[in-house]
Formats: sequence, structure tokens, C-alpha cells
Amino acid sequence: MIESAKKWIVQRPNAHVVQQLQKNLGISAIAAKILVARGCTSEEQAVSLLQTDERHFHDPFAMHGMEQAVARINQALEEGEKIVVYGDYDSDGITSTTVMLNVLLDLGADVDFMIPNRFTHGYGPHEELFRQAYENGVKLIITVDNGISGIEPIRVAKELGMDVIVTDHHEAGDVLPPADVILHPRVPEGHYPFGELAGVGVAFKLAHALYGEVPDQLFELVAIGTIADLVPLKGENRYFVKRGIEALHTSQSPWVKAICEASGVKQKEINEESIGFYFGPRLNAIGRLGDAMPGVQFLMSETKQQADALAKLLNQKNDERKEIVSTMTEEAMVMIECDEAIKNSLVLVVAKEGWNAGVVGIVASKLVGKYYKPTIVLSLDQEKGTAKGSARSIEGFHLYDELAKNRDILPHFGGHPMAAGMTLPLEHVDELRTRLHQQATAVLTEEQLVPKLYIDVPVDLSEVSIEAIEEVRKLGPFGTEFAKPVFALEKMNVASMRRIGTQENHLKMELEDAYGKVDAIGFGKGYLFNEISYDVQVSFVGDLQINEWQGIKKPQFMIEDVQTEEWQLYDYRGKSQAANWLSKLPVEQVDFVAFQQQTISQYEAVIQHAIHLIENETAYQQLGPYIVILDLPVNVELLENMLKEKQFKRIYVHFYTANSQYFNGMPTRQHFSWYYAFLKKRPTFNLKAHIEQLSQHIGLNIDVIKFMTKVFFELGFVKIEDGLTTVVENAPKQALEEAPSYKMRSAQLELEQKLLYATYTELKNWFNERMKG
Repeated sequence: MIESAKKWIVQRPNAHVVQQLQKNLGISAIAAKILVARGCTSEEQAVSLLQTDERHFHDPFAMHGMEQAVARINQALEEGEKIVVYGDYDSDGITSTTVMLNVLLDLGADVDFMIPNRFTHGYGPHEELFRQAYENGVKLIITVDNGISGIEPIRVAKELGMDVIVTDHHEAGDVLPPADVILHPRVPEGHYPFGELAGVGVAFKLAHALYGEVPDQLFELVAIGTIADLVPLKGENRYFVKRGIEALHTSQSPWVKAICEASGVKQKEINEESIGFYFGPRLNAIGRLGDAMPGVQFLMSETKQQADALAKLLNQKNDERKEIVSTMTEEAMVMIECDEAIKNSLVLVVAKEGWNAGVVGIVASKLVGKYYKPTIVLSLDQEKGTAKGSARSIEGFHLYDELAKNRDILPHFGGHPMAAGMTLPLEHVDELRTRLHQQATAVLTEEQLVPKLYIDVPVDLSEVSIEAIEEVRKLGPFGTEFAKPVFALEKMNVASMRRIGTQENHLKMELEDAYGKVDAIGFGKGYLFNEISYDVQVSFVGDLQINEWQGIKKPQFMIEDVQTEEWQLYDYRGKSQAANWLSKLPVEQVDFVAFQQQTISQYEAVIQHAIHLIENETAYQQLGPYIVILDLPVNVELLENMLKEKQFKRIYVHFYTANSQYFNGMPTRQHFSWYYAFLKKRPTFNLKAHIEQLSQHIGLNIDVIKFMTKVFFELGFVKIEDGLTTVVENAPKQALEEAPSYKMRSAQLELEQKLLYATYTELKNWFNERMKG
């Protein structure tokens, strides 16, 4: 048995609806299954999703306050007033700032920009920076991707005589800031047709209104900010991203070429994954570690030299960010494993002085991935007496609501059900952990503490083709609330597998079912080589891709998770170098068992783990689901009872036998008859002195001759005194089978034939016939 890393939730789309969509839309079975799994139950819904076009693009003046915002900016342009664009330090904020700078510069504005420093100023409007803008003669502040919660700094700006236009998409509180205009897709509620815009989407709508026409040249910026900010990829966002990716493919902007080169992405192959995994993190890194203004300067680059230099800086910051995240994550894991109070809490709260507050959210996400518990990571500042950090949650634990129950010790926090940021006094960190644990105990079930993997499409290999995979790609772009499809290949046979890579930590497989075969790759899955046996059917979860090599295209399955419900037999019979085959076992998970004490003496120094001696039924009651059987049982019924009573998931068999009799076999009755006649002709026979000659003469192994002698002795046919063998005259007749040695050898030969020298299939069947269930 191989247990999956997560609980699989497999969608089983209605076959009739799938067939109807497949027929009416002329699409593949896989594409139809995805659409049905995503809630498309009619042709109209499917067409709406497939055809992302101008119908999803809304009039910017449908947004409340747009006319007033455009009028105020036009007034500033006419009167030559100084304008400052006040952004944010993440990818959405950086791209939002760049969008506004582009349109205002194009219109001839006297404009500059400001981005608060994450560590000095924190998120959102900051009074000090607003006062600085005033001293520089600024008359109009336009916030992008922030401002809806900046009540006090905006009040100060107004008192100083500056006007403020807020463009934002974050959650609004009960009290709105005293800005001149607020552009927000959900404020007031319900006025705009699409309420899920990113900050850059709101900035784009303002740019569109100012230009008086669609600013096609800005779509590439909107795509990056929208994807990086993880807003729902549907409706107008979906249209933005689709248009933006198309624009990026042919863009002549120096920064596009520079970031492609820096991240190793081919410009014509840019997609949502390129943006989400390569472009977005580089822009985010600059603000996570310090001043984010170079991010804007990069996107505003006018020359290749400037763009290349700033792309190099983004790369350096991203590498630095990765290293910091790795170190902090390792430190947090040690903290969790070594502190029972933290480890046993249903909400992990870890804190340390000196941790970089800019990456605590990333670390929290990684810890959720490992432990699957709501997690808060805090950076402690002893001088200020504060703990500042971020939280990430799991399904079933509404982070914002649960934090809100602790306002008495948590004065500053904000966020949504799955993520939050906060600042609290140092002395309340342990208390917060205690309270959140109690709250989680009340709302989280054991089922909710198991990570889940939602699978859209179970497929068989008859449905997998180059054309079908290419068609799935056209369903994109994929992202938040329209995730990339997850595929399942269920109950596949493993035709072949091998480890690949310089460290053999990857796995290459060939999978097959009744319809055909497909290549599969599991990066970082090399360990499965020793866990998958060829005789079981295995299910795989992952992604279908196209592998192109020397002009030949083939479907390829990228493995994410694996499971099989069948028990597995691993055959290590006849392996003489114990250290070699033991290295392939998960030794910390298995129980070693032996039926004979001499086997324990033989192996205990090599195994260096406890070996259970199975002498009776009590001895095997405490065994776990994974066992290694080191030797053959003396009594086969003991092994049979153990298999019947216990539910084993993996059995590794070695069946060490010190003196195998299988190849010597059982001497025939003719052999016994000839040997008895031979002894009868000699009054005494010195077996020890002449056994080698006798062996050559009769053609039997020395051990076999000794065995026959012992059988005769046990039956009273001969007596042995001072090394001399003498036939007993007139001994009572007895069957050879009555001798204990004969019985034991017969039983051992039968056992060796069934267990030690059987084929793998014969051995698996023998176990199957005796195992529970």
C-alpha cells in the first residue's frame, strides 16, 4: 500500500453532460470533463467560459466616482499641478504605479511616485510621506492598490490642502477615508459589474477613462499584477490576463525581454505560470527586502542597458529572498518539533527576533504546506516591544473572524479568511497561541485537518492525445478560482520505472492500462522506486503535458501524488549483501521479524533495529502495517495465523535460510534401500572416515548421506557407537515417514518450495490466500 500525501477528492462529472458538450462544441472528452467539473452544465455556460472576449470588458465610467476622478486629474493637467502616485511594495502595487505613471506622463503631467518602505512605513498611506509630498509642492495624490484603510493619513493630507484620489480593491472598513474620490469596484457595494479587480485592474480602468480609448500597451502590466495578486481569474480579470499574455508574446518593451532572459523564460512561451512563478516573485522580492521603487523603475525602463541592470538586481533580490525564506523555514520547523506547546497546538504560532518581516507570509505558507495547520509567523522587535507578522489558514478556519475574537490582545490586524497580517505586543504571543488553539478545537474537525487534493478529471489513456492536451491549454488562463486542472490516472499498471538525475532523486515511468501506454515523470519522486512493486495497480495524480524531443511530440504525465490501496510484496530473497537491500527499506517505519533466534544473532549487528522474535501468537500482536520477514518459519501455521489476523500493508521478504535443503532434495526410496543394503553387508562402517568416498560412489551429497543415516538411527535400523555404524538385526519394520528427521526435512522442503524458491507470482498468491480480507 502507498498512502497519498493528501486526501483525494475526485470529481466524477455527469457522463451525459460531458457527452453533450463534447458533441455540441466539438471538443475532446478531457476538455468537456474539465468544463463540467468547473460547473458548466449547459452549452451557453461553456461557451461563455471558452470565449473570453470584449463582452467581459466593462465601461470604466461604470465605476462609481470615475467621472469625478477624471475631472480632477484633467484639472491638475491643465493647471500644471504636481501629482504623486502613491503605490504599494508588492507586484500588484508596482504594476499599478507603473500603469498610472505611463498614462499621466503620456498626458503631459508633472508626476512622480512614492512607495512606502515595508519596514520603515508599513502598508498603505503614511503621514510622514504625505507631509513630504506636500513639502515638495504636490497638489494631488493618487493612491494605487492601497488607500481604502488610510483614514488618518488622508485626513492629514486634506488638512494640508492636497486632494486625494484613492484607487484600491482591498476590503473596506465601516468608515471610509475622507478622500475626494474613491475608485473601488465594491464601494459602494454593487455599482460595478465586476467586483474582483486587482489594484492594477482599477488603475487600468482609470487609465482607460483618461485616455478615452483602450490602452492596449498597458495590458501586459495588468496581466502581471492580476496574476501575482491571486485575485479570482474570471470575468474581467480573465480578459485582462488573456490580452496581457498575448501582448507579452510580441512586446518590444525592454523590461519584458530583460525579465525573460533573467528568468530563463522564452518570450513566445510566456503564460500564467511564467508570470506566477518567475515574473511576479521577482517583482515581489524587491519590496520584501527593502525599497520597492527599483521595481517601478524596471517596468519604466526605456533602454536595454537600464532594463538588464535592474533585472539583474531583481534576480539578486529574489535569490536573497529564497535563501532567507529557506533559513527561516528551517528555524521555524526546528522550533515546532522541539517545543511541545507549539507542536501540539492546532494553530502554529512561531516567533523569533531578527526574522525578516517581509517574507513571514511565505514562510507561513510553507509551514501550512508541511503541517496543514493554520500558521502565524512573527518577527519580534525587542526594542519596540512588538511582534509583527503574517498568517495563513486552512479550509474551515476563518482567519479574520478568529483573530477578531482577540482584539483585546491583538490591536492591529487585517486580512481575509485565508490570510492576514498583524502586529501585537510581545507579551501576548503565547496567549494568542493558547486562545487560537482553543478556538480551533471548537471549529476544526479531524477531517478538516487532513489536506485535500481536488481532482477535476479522471481519465483513461484512450482519451489522452496531443490534440486533447493542446485543447486543455486553450481553456486557460488558469489561476485563482479557475485553477489549472488536476488529472487522475486510476489503477494503472507500471510497465517500467527507473530513477533518473545525477542524484537519482527523480523517477521516470511507463504507465499502461487497457487502452495504451504513457510516459510519466516524477520530479523529486525517486524514493518511490523502492516503494512501488510491479504487480499492483497504482493511481497517479498530476498534470498532462506535451514532451517534444527532436521534433517528436508525445503526451507525458507529470506526477504530483501516488496511491494504491493494494498491499505490496517486496522480494529480497537471495540477497546476500544485507546492507544493500536494507538501505532500500524505510527502516524507521518497518518492524523486523524472525522466527528463529539464530537469525536475530545473524542480523542484529547489521540491522541495528529491534528484531521481533515470533514464537507464538502473542509475539506478533503489536506489529505495525509494514514488516520485514527475515527468515523462514519453523512452523508455517504461525506465519499463516499472523497473516490472517493482522492487516499488513507492506511485506518485505528475505527468508534467510542457514541450511537450505531444496537443491539437495529428498533422497528416493531406492537411495534409502541401496544405502541400507550397503550397510547390512558390513558388520560395522566408519561413516566419518569413508563418507567422501561413499558420496562419490553413490552420487549423493554428504549431507544427504548424513540425513539418511539419521533417519535409520531414529527408526532403530542402525546404532552408532564410537563413530561406527552397525545395522540392528531383526529391527521392527517402520515407514521412513515416521522418522522425526524425515518429517522435518519434508516440511522444510515443502516450505522452501512454497516460499523461498517460488516465483514472485506464486509467492504473492500464497500470501493473498492467507491474508485477512
